[in-house]
Amino acid sequence: MGSDQKVHSFEEVAKHNKTKDCWIIIDGKVYDVTPFMDDHPGGDEVLLSATGKDGTNDFEDVGHSDTAREMMDQYYIGEIDMSTVPLKRTYIPPQQTPYNADKAPDFVIKILQFLVPLLILGLAFAVRHYTKEK
Repeated sequence: MGSDQKVHSFEEVAKHNKTKDCWIIIDGKVYDVTPFMDDHPGGDEVLLSATGKDGTNDFEDVGHSDTAREMMDQYYIGEIDMSTVPLKRTYIPPQQTPYNADKAPDFVIKILQFLVPLLILGLAFAVRHYTKEK
């Protein structure tokens, strides 16, 4: 982080409230987190909910690790002009891209990898049990 970083206005930062273009404000610093949207452990919705406001309290309430705080440096793009940040937040809804069914969450895939073999075994057991000669 250089000393001659750009100073952004709140209005400018608030425009970046989409999945493919997301800036957030934390501790007076502006971060372009667009490249991190797919990798954020809490999902992109968490980052989108921090747009259009000072996200410092949201960030601190979660209790991010030291590693997470260090990762922020790579997304830093400048400072916020605090005189442009409104005292009362005007709600600006995030512009999230439509749901993509082809992009299943990892946990769904893991659950299916576990359940499908169990269902097959159960079905095989049931067939064997009910087709036995009595």
